[in-house]
Amino acid sequence: MTARSFVSEESPAIGEVAGQSVALHYGDVAAEYAALRTSAMLIDRSARGRMRVSGAKAPEMIGGLVTNDVQSLTPGHGLYAAALSPKGKIIADVRIFLGDDRLHVDVPPRAYAGWRAMVQKYVNPRLAPYADESVALRDLGIFGAAARRVAAAVTGLAPETLAALPLYGHRTVERHGANVVVARVPDLELEGYELFVPAEAFSALWQDAVAAGAVPGGLMAWEIARIEAGRPEWGLDIDDTTIPQEAGFDELHAISYTKGCYIGQEVVARVHFRGHVNRHLRGLLFPESEPAPEGAGLVDGDDKVVGDVRSRARSPRLGSIALAMVRREVEPGTALRARWEGGEARAEVVRLPFPVA
Repeated sequence: MTARSFVSEESPAIGEVAGQSVALHYGDVAAEYAALRTSAMLIDRSARGRMRVSGAKAPEMIGGLVTNDVQSLTPGHGLYAAALSPKGKIIADVRIFLGDDRLHVDVPPRAYAGWRAMVQKYVNPRLAPYADESVALRDLGIFGAAARRVAAAVTGLAPETLAALPLYGHRTVERHGANVVVARVPDLELEGYELFVPAEAFSALWQDAVAAGAVPGGLMAWEIARIEAGRPEWGLDIDDTTIPQEAGFDELHAISYTKGCYIGQEVVARVHFRGHVNRHLRGLLFPESEPAPEGAGLVDGDDKVVGDVRSRARSPRLGSIALAMVRREVEPGTALRARWEGGEARAEVVRLPFPVA
C-alpha cells in the first residue's frame, strides 16, 4: 500500500503507523482525552485502509471471507467481522458497510495488506470488482459526550436521525459538493460517528467540526480510550496467531454461527461447540506503578507463566492499565506479576471493558 500523508491544519506532532502518517497529538493529550467526556474528540482515522467492492455478487464474495453474515445486510446497515486463515487465525478485523450498490470495507492499518492479499486471492474481480479507496476517501471520527450534536452540525442530519442509527448503520449526505457516508460506530464504547469523506472535502468538514465545538485529538489520546474500552488493535493485541474467540469477538458481535461457509469456519465452530479457548484478552490494572512494557510476561503465584502484556497506557481515569492475553483459568480479580528485563510490577486482571471509575 502506498504511503499516505494526512496532516491536518492544526500542525500536530506526527508519527507513523504501518507506513502511514498519523497525528500523535495536538499539544495537550490530557485535554484531547478529556474532550471525550466534556465535548467531543475529532480524530483523523485515514491511516486505516478502505476498499470498495461492487456488484450484485459482492456480499456473497466478501461473506465467504469473514465470520459475520454479510449477506443478511440491507443497504444502510453494516457489521464487524474477522477475516481468517484456513487455520482460523485472524488475518484482519474489518468493518463492512453496505450501500445501494457496493460494499465499503474498512480495515486497521496494520491489517490492510493481509486483507488486500486475501481479496486478491479469493475474489473474482469480474464478479465483484474491487478498488482501493484509501487515498481517495478519508475517515473523520467524532467521539464523545457531544458527538451526536457535533455530527449533526457537520452533516446536516437531525440528532434524532443519528440517534436512531443502529451500530454500523449509516446514511449518505451531500456536504461541500461531495457525498459523505456517516456511520455510527462503537469503537470506544462511547457514542461515535465516522464520516467517510472524499479527500477534497475533508479539510472543510474538519473545520466544520471544530467550529461545532469538537477538540482535535491524536493517536495518543485515542489509544488511552481504546484500551479502556477493551478494543483490540490488529498488530498490537491480536494478529495472525489469534483465534477470534480469544479476542472476545463473540462479545463484539463479530461472529455468526448460522451463516454459510467461510474460510476458517471449521476452527471457529469447533471452538464454539467445545465451549472454550485456552486464553482470553483481558485488562490489567497496575495499582502501584507505571504499566508494564509490551511483551512483559505474566506469572501467577506459583511462578507459572500465564500470559503477556499487549497494549499499555496511563489512563487519567484508571491509572496504569494494559491489555493482555492470559490463560483461560486466570479469572478476573486474580493478582499476577508482570516481569520484564530489569523490572517487575503487580497487576490485577479485570474483565473488559475496564470498569468505569
